[in-house]
Amino acid sequence: MKRSEVNQILQKADGFIRSFGFRLPPFAYWSPETMQAQHGKIGRIMDARMGWDITDYGQGDFDNLGLFLFTLRNGTADDLKNNTGFCYAEKIMISRQDQISPMHRHVFKTEDIINRGGAKLAIQMYESGQDGNIDRKADVFVNTDGVQRQQKAGDVLTLEPGESVTLNPGNWHKFWGDGGDVLIGEVSAVNDDLSDNIFEDPIGRFADIVEDTAAKHLLVSDYGSYFPKNK
Repeated sequence: MKRSEVNQILQKADGFIRSFGFRLPPFAYWSPETMQAQHGKIGRIMDARMGWDITDYGQGDFDNLGLFLFTLRNGTADDLKNNTGFCYAEKIMISRQDQISPMHRHVFKTEDIINRGGAKLAIQMYESGQDGNIDRKADVFVNTDGVQRQQKAGDVLTLEPGESVTLNPGNWHKFWGDGGDVLIGEVSAVNDDLSDNIFEDPIGRFADIVEDTAAKHLLVSDYGSYFPKNK
């Protein structure tokens, strides 16, 4: 992805988020230079990889295969291991109409996926077999706003604004906006996008950025370049 495209996506995403009365934290609007100046004070942001995140899953087709995310709060692997401090995470995301977030599962993370507003959110789900791969025969058991739900493997669950689904480790899922763009909330255990995403197909989690212009705001995937100790 070109940096100029990333800058445009960030601006449009912020406007979409604001249209629902949601506001991002102050550090969202810091320039790269401001983040560097604040480096000694923002260890939590760096270590927990909080902030802007744009992905095309390394495929170069963001409009059809991609996702916008902003990690608002997050713990670390040490927090989770020690069961102290930040053992939780929260994200705000945008799935565009028919824009696929590809089939994947998590090893450790339990998450609530919430339709915060906009169009419907479509989620296709499978259970894991004993080998961890997709079980295309077993029924799927999930909770939707505290109510247990059973559906056939591969069926699509549709969430209206205000509705949510709880996904446990091993629940395979892909999702997209159904009929329009969707503002999505995620509340979960500690989020580790570097190691806790298992994709059905061999794709990457982060986009490769072509620096055709200056970054307006840093992505979490930029932190290693701007702050070498965070690689």
